[in-house]
Amino acid sequence: MNLPQRIIAHFDLDSFFVSVEVLNNPSLKGKPVIVGGRERGVVAACSYEARKFGIHSAMPAKKALQLCPEAIVIGGSRGEYSKYSRWVTQIIAARAPLFEKASIDEFYLDLTGMDKFFNPLQWTIELRQTIIDETGLPISFGLASNKMIAKMATNEAKPNGYLHIPFGKEKEFLAPMPVGHIPGVGDHTREVLKAMGIHLVRDISAHTAEGMEEKLGKWGIDLWQKSQGIHSGEVAQYHEAKSVSTENTFDEDKLDDRFLMSELVRMCERIAFELRQDNKVAGCVAVKIRYPDFETTSRQTTIPYTSADDEIMPVAKDLFHQLHRKGRPIRLLGVRLSDLTNEAIQTNLFSDTEKKSDLYKAIDAVKNKFGKKLIKRASSN
Repeated sequence: MNLPQRIIAHFDLDSFFVSVEVLNNPSLKGKPVIVGGRERGVVAACSYEARKFGIHSAMPAKKALQLCPEAIVIGGSRGEYSKYSRWVTQIIAARAPLFEKASIDEFYLDLTGMDKFFNPLQWTIELRQTIIDETGLPISFGLASNKMIAKMATNEAKPNGYLHIPFGKEKEFLAPMPVGHIPGVGDHTREVLKAMGIHLVRDISAHTAEGMEEKLGKWGIDLWQKSQGIHSGEVAQYHEAKSVSTENTFDEDKLDDRFLMSELVRMCERIAFELRQDNKVAGCVAVKIRYPDFETTSRQTTIPYTSADDEIMPVAKDLFHQLHRKGRPIRLLGVRLSDLTNEAIQTNLFSDTEKKSDLYKAIDAVKNKFGKKLIKRASSN
């Protein structure tokens, strides 16, 4: 049985962090803007006007300001980024039959089979326009027969455009591109390919898959397939309700606030650690309480996307105090993190959280090597 030809759309919110800042402060429009970088930090994002000076993400802020002294540096509004990301997610979820939220500002849509009923390109154009009209954010998309080509088409369509690569035209689309445009080709691989006389994607066609394997191992076969426009990655269904949680039913009913707060801290530490191990961030925190008569209540709130203990704990404590009926002992206590997505805000690029990110990486490394219980907050004792 012949399977229907796949139709994949890739949406990318153009220069997302900068676009959100411009929406909140229109005077920034058309100016070289750097988000996240300060004197000792690095550039988390920059406007297209700043890119003209050679500035790019992850560049030291000091170097960026040497390239463009008149650049406007802003710290970033993480809460606003979360809000706009959710907004776009809701628009897509209401219309797309199957989609994957790859990051805070990037989405894949599987439109396979929709061509029996209407034009997928026109449908995608209209969805893009709806997002622009409702949120004010610029957004680009690529439409193709697989995820890799769709994403590369999006990159070619930027800023604020779209590009359709019809089935059968993938190899033609890739041929004139520098080989470094292929996902996964880094500096080292590029040097190896250069030594082989491979500069453009079309140059790979002069070699067999076996020849590429001989030079690059299994990655050589994968690279050869990509150069032919072949990619089998699936669009993973996005589930908003996906969550991580933990709860504890106490041997004896507890009323001691100090004990309950330490237990809440311990729970937040545990699930935040799980989150970081999966390279996820959460956008919602919930606290659950069960009393001795089995009455169960819970309360939740949205937060800026994070996986940091110290940002989750105060929210969980606040929810607990809102929820707990003073004087009533507690049988069960639980914490849940939901609205999960890939770790895409890259908080380590913002100078005010760079040290915190490094600290968590160090703590997690120790926990992974010697056990989760080796390091814990004093307030969890």
